[in-house]
Amino acid sequence: MSSGKTLVELIREKTGVSAEQAQQAVDVVVGFLKDKLPEPIATQIDQVLKGDIGALSEQIDAAKTLLGGLLGGKKDS
Repeated sequence: MSSGKTLVELIREKTGVSAEQAQQAVDVVVGFLKDKLPEPIATQIDQVLKGDIGALSEQIDAAKTLLGGLLGGKKDS
């Protein structure tokens, strides 16, 4: 089951709305996030909701390494 589907089901369980209303809520939130987040992150939203987080995981690791170096964190030798 994909993360997107899980999110729709969670909204239905917590609010009691129909599946269609829950899907509309997810679509609105996803659209909002895509508009507001920086492009490299926004383009990954659909993949994350489909459960394909491999590529995103690699980007997060790269960002952590970069930020660690910028902030004086532990550097690889």
